[in-house]
Amino acid sequence: MRSPRAPDGALRHRVLQPAGWPPPKGYANGVTAEGRIVVTGGLVGWDEGGLFPPTFIEQARLCFRNIAAVLAEAGAGPEHLVRLTWYVTDIGEYLADPKALGAAYREAFGRAFPAMAAVQVVRLVEREAKIEIEATAVVPVA
Repeated sequence: MRSPRAPDGALRHRVLQPAGWPPPKGYANGVTAEGRIVVTGGLVGWDEGGLFPPTFIEQARLCFRNIAAVLAEAGAGPEHLVRLTWYVTDIGEYLADPKALGAAYREAFGRAFPAMAAVQVVRLVEREAKIEIEATAVVPVA
Protein backbone atom coordinates (compact mmCIF):
# COMPACT_ATOMS: atom_id res chain seq x y z
CA MET A 1 0.00 0.00 0.00
CA ARG A 2 1.37 3.41 -0.92
CA SER A 3 1.69 6.37 1.40
CA PRO A 4 -1.22 8.81 1.03
CA ARG A 5 1.18 11.78 0.75
CA ALA A 6 3.97 12.41 -1.72
CA PRO A 7 7.29 13.91 -0.53
CA ASP A 8 6.05 17.40 -1.50
CA GLY A 9 3.05 16.96 0.82
CA ALA A 10 0.51 16.56 -2.00
CA LEU A 11 -2.00 13.77 -1.58
CA ARG A 12 -1.48 10.83 -3.90
CA HIS A 13 -3.10 7.50 -4.67
CA ARG A 14 -3.69 4.85 -2.07
CA VAL A 15 -4.53 1.30 -3.07
CA LEU A 16 -7.47 -0.17 -1.14
CA GLN A 17 -6.85 -3.77 -0.12
CA PRO A 18 -9.21 -5.15 2.57
CA ALA A 19 -7.48 -7.28 5.20
CA GLY A 20 -7.60 -10.98 4.45
CA TRP A 21 -8.45 -10.60 0.77
CA PRO A 22 -6.17 -12.37 -1.72
CA PRO A 23 -3.90 -9.93 -3.52
CA PRO A 24 -5.17 -9.02 -7.00
CA LYS A 25 -3.00 -9.86 -10.01
CA GLY A 26 -2.49 -6.95 -12.38
CA TYR A 27 -5.15 -4.63 -10.94
CA ALA A 28 -6.26 -3.04 -7.66
CA ASN A 29 -9.51 -3.76 -5.85
CA GLY A 30 -9.90 -0.04 -5.29
CA VAL A 31 -7.97 3.23 -5.26
CA THR A 32 -8.51 6.48 -3.42
CA ALA A 33 -6.98 9.78 -4.56
CA GLU A 34 -7.44 13.53 -4.40
CA GLY A 35 -6.58 15.97 -7.15
CA ARG A 36 -7.48 17.03 -10.68
CA ILE A 37 -9.53 14.38 -12.49
CA VAL A 38 -8.66 13.35 -16.05
CA VAL A 39 -11.23 11.21 -17.91
CA THR A 40 -10.82 9.72 -21.35
CA GLY A 41 -13.49 8.60 -23.73
CA GLY A 42 -13.44 5.04 -24.93
CA LEU A 43 -10.12 4.73 -26.74
CA VAL A 44 -9.48 1.97 -29.25
CA GLY A 45 -6.39 0.27 -30.63
CA TRP A 46 -5.90 2.09 -33.90
CA ASP A 47 -2.89 3.99 -35.17
CA GLU A 48 -2.63 7.67 -36.11
CA GLY A 49 -4.16 6.89 -39.50
CA GLY A 50 -7.19 5.18 -38.00
CA LEU A 51 -6.00 1.70 -39.02
CA PHE A 52 -6.42 -1.36 -36.81
CA PRO A 53 -3.85 -4.16 -36.60
CA PRO A 54 -5.36 -7.64 -36.94
CA THR A 55 -4.69 -9.14 -33.49
CA PHE A 56 -6.08 -8.44 -30.04
CA ILE A 57 -2.61 -7.98 -28.49
CA GLU A 58 -1.53 -5.51 -31.20
CA GLN A 59 -4.76 -3.53 -30.76
CA ALA A 60 -4.35 -3.59 -26.97
CA ARG A 61 -0.78 -2.25 -27.31
CA LEU A 62 -2.01 0.67 -29.45
CA CYS A 63 -4.97 1.25 -27.13
CA PHE A 64 -2.59 1.57 -24.15
CA ARG A 65 -0.36 3.95 -26.11
CA ASN A 66 -3.40 6.04 -27.09
CA ILE A 67 -4.48 6.28 -23.45
CA ALA A 68 -0.96 7.33 -22.43
CA ALA A 69 -0.99 10.03 -25.16
CA VAL A 70 -4.30 11.48 -23.95
CA LEU A 71 -3.10 11.42 -20.34
CA ALA A 72 0.08 13.24 -21.40
CA GLU A 73 -2.06 15.96 -23.03
CA ALA A 74 -3.49 16.59 -19.55
CA GLY A 75 -0.11 16.55 -17.82
CA ALA A 76 -0.84 13.09 -16.41
CA GLY A 77 0.93 9.77 -16.64
CA PRO A 78 0.24 6.11 -15.94
CA GLU A 79 1.08 6.63 -12.27
CA HIS A 80 -2.06 8.80 -12.03
CA LEU A 81 -4.45 6.11 -13.30
CA VAL A 82 -7.14 5.12 -10.80
CA ARG A 83 -9.54 3.18 -13.05
CA LEU A 84 -9.62 1.40 -16.41
CA THR A 85 -12.80 -0.08 -17.85
CA TRP A 86 -12.07 -2.50 -20.68
CA TYR A 87 -14.66 -3.43 -23.31
CA VAL A 88 -13.64 -6.43 -25.41
CA THR A 89 -15.48 -8.18 -28.20
CA ASP A 90 -14.12 -11.62 -27.29
CA ILE A 91 -13.22 -12.47 -23.69
CA GLY A 92 -11.43 -15.55 -25.05
CA GLU A 93 -8.98 -13.32 -26.95
CA TYR A 94 -8.51 -11.22 -23.81
CA LEU A 95 -7.67 -14.35 -21.76
CA ALA A 96 -5.72 -16.20 -24.48
CA ASP A 97 -2.22 -14.79 -23.88
CA PRO A 98 -1.92 -13.10 -20.48
CA LYS A 99 1.89 -12.85 -20.71
CA ALA A 100 1.81 -10.95 -24.00
CA LEU A 101 -1.07 -8.76 -22.81
CA GLY A 102 0.77 -8.01 -19.56
CA ALA A 103 3.96 -7.15 -21.45
CA ALA A 104 2.06 -4.75 -23.76
CA TYR A 105 0.39 -3.17 -20.72
CA ARG A 106 3.70 -2.67 -18.88
CA GLU A 107 5.30 -1.13 -22.03
CA ALA A 108 2.79 1.71 -21.81
CA PHE A 109 1.92 1.90 -18.10
CA GLY A 110 4.79 0.30 -16.22
CA ARG A 111 3.67 -1.16 -12.90
CA ALA A 112 0.66 1.15 -12.44
CA PHE A 113 -2.25 -1.17 -11.65
CA PRO A 114 -5.46 0.82 -11.03
CA ALA A 115 -8.91 -0.56 -10.32
CA MET A 116 -10.07 -2.37 -13.45
CA ALA A 117 -13.04 -4.12 -14.95
CA ALA A 118 -13.26 -6.07 -18.21
CA VAL A 119 -16.59 -6.54 -19.98
CA GLN A 120 -17.37 -8.54 -23.11
CA VAL A 121 -19.61 -6.66 -25.55
CA VAL A 122 -21.30 -7.71 -28.78
CA ARG A 123 -19.36 -5.12 -30.78
CA LEU A 124 -17.82 -1.68 -30.56
CA VAL A 125 -18.69 1.44 -32.56
CA GLU A 126 -15.56 1.01 -34.68
CA ARG A 127 -16.36 -2.27 -36.44
CA GLU A 128 -12.71 -3.48 -36.58
CA ALA A 129 -12.03 -2.70 -32.92
CA LYS A 130 -11.47 -5.66 -30.61
CA ILE A 131 -10.84 -3.53 -27.50
CA GLU A 132 -11.93 -0.15 -26.16
CA ILE A 133 -10.86 1.27 -22.79
CA GLU A 134 -12.09 4.20 -20.72
CA ALA A 135 -9.50 5.61 -18.31
CA THR A 136 -9.75 7.79 -15.22
CA ALA A 137 -6.69 9.42 -13.69
CA VAL A 138 -6.24 11.76 -10.72
CA VAL A 139 -3.32 14.19 -10.78
CA PRO A 140 -2.33 15.45 -7.30
CA VAL A 141 -2.66 19.19 -6.85
CA ALA A 142 0.22 20.79 -4.97
